[in-house]
Amino acid sequence: MSSTPVNKPSAVDTDATQASMTTPMPEHIVLDRWADNGFEWQGEVVPTTFERLAAQLTTEHEQPKLQMKANLYRQNNVLHLAFKIIGEMWLNCQRCLQPIAIDITDDYDIALLDDDSQVRTVDDEQDYLLLNEVVSDQTPERLLPFKNLVEDEILLKIPMATKHDDCEMAVEQVGDIPEEENENPFAALASLKGKL
Repeated sequence: MSSTPVNKPSAVDTDATQASMTTPMPEHIVLDRWADNGFEWQGEVVPTTFERLAAQLTTEHEQPKLQMKANLYRQNNVLHLAFKIIGEMWLNCQRCLQPIAIDITDDYDIALLDDDSQVRTVDDEQDYLLLNEVVSDQTPERLLPFKNLVEDEILLKIPMATKHDDCEMAVEQVGDIPEEENENPFAALASLKGKL
């Protein structure tokens, strides 16, 4: 669900002179530390590191790394999580069961609202989440489940039934197919005609 408005500068289009970070993708973002200062992360992610997504990926093809930039920023007193993913992943075609590459390149922008009263401050097309529904309150710090939110968006991006445009359905034959006898369907009726 991409929703980065065209008229707004994308939060992930950061300065091209920034060095690529080699740190692994964080599981969480500590909101108490980064909500007001902003948070940026850039790196590569292997699709198999997402637990729910890994179950849908093919094992017959090596998964390429996804390029990703992410930014937590505040605009008009609303917190946003924006990220850009560039790359593809390999799933199984639901017809022929062979690997198929699915492009998931897109820009994502999710408004993170403190409560329902902020809903009117975002555009109708803007994706949003209520922070109290996604932030863990099991720890002393408020943790935004960054990796899970990214995985949610990827799962929404891939088709429910992936298939090649031009493939035949795979059918396995077990045993011999019996030859059909060309029997007249009315022969049984004809034999009953004389008996009635």
